[in-house]
Amino acid sequence: MKVLVTLRKLPMFGLIRTPILLLIAFVAGLLYERNQAGEACVEAGGKKHDGVCWHE
Repeated sequence: MKVLVTLRKLPMFGLIRTPILLLIAFVAGLLYERNQAGEACVEAGGKKHDGVCWHE
């Protein structure tokens, strides 16, 4: 617990935390959009292979 208390007292911790949270949100958004695109591909009658939608 002492390490967590020490990190919160550092003035630069907020500046480091913000880009890390932005990166996590960006990656989560990419994964969500990729999943949505895959579901749309299957619903349209295609097959998703290596991230590409193939209509047969």
